[in-house]
Amino acid sequence: MHLLLIEDDLALRTTLQRSLVRASMRVDLCGDGARALELWKSLQPDVVVLDLSLPGKDGLAVLQDARRDGLETPVLILTARGTVGDRIMGLNAGADDYLPKPFDLDELEARIRALHRRRLPSHRDEGSESPLVGTLRHDKKNGAIYHQHEVLDLTPRELALMAALMAKPAHAIAKERLFELVFPGQIDVHYEAIEVVVYRLRKKLQGTGTTLMTLRGLGYLLKASN
Repeated sequence: MHLLLIEDDLALRTTLQRSLVRASMRVDLCGDGARALELWKSLQPDVVVLDLSLPGKDGLAVLQDARRDGLETPVLILTARGTVGDRIMGLNAGADDYLPKPFDLDELEARIRALHRRRLPSHRDEGSESPLVGTLRHDKKNGAIYHQHEVLDLTPRELALMAALMAKPAHAIAKERLFELVFPGQIDVHYEAIEVVVYRLRKKLQGTGTTLMTLRGLGYLLKASN
């Protein structure tokens, strides 16, 4: 896997490069927002990890310019900006995932690999239509879930769960399968952790006309409320 890491903090950049190279990734580095887009275009990486606070040009502007120029590389935003507004702005600009600092290196690696899997041909061939469940829409291009015209404020794990459920509306998906999608590669996390994500997601779906149901022995399903 070829990764472009755009991060201005030299110490963090060096640490991440060493860790990801040990994880069998090829990692190119950029610490300047003004050069980031040009390097992105020339390298054509599989995944981009992008900090928002960059010298020369803000990371959000870099992302917006990249999407405007037709670059479809999966992007993981990595930043100390952890407010709801910043997460929504990043998703609306075209980010695929969002990981606030400080973070766990194993989680970063797992998220990068998950983004890379989505880029593989078998996944790209599934089509670009946005699945609909009731008034909810999953925009596959930017990864966001919309209620009517508003982006739902969801964590990356909640987004992963919703994307899986919206791909098969009114069909039960096994708890074990959802766990693999929401917690990829995290063998130290118990299966019960998926129940926490479901609990929080149910609260956020209130008022959307959509119900997240538990079917004992079968898993979970998403359906439009009657």
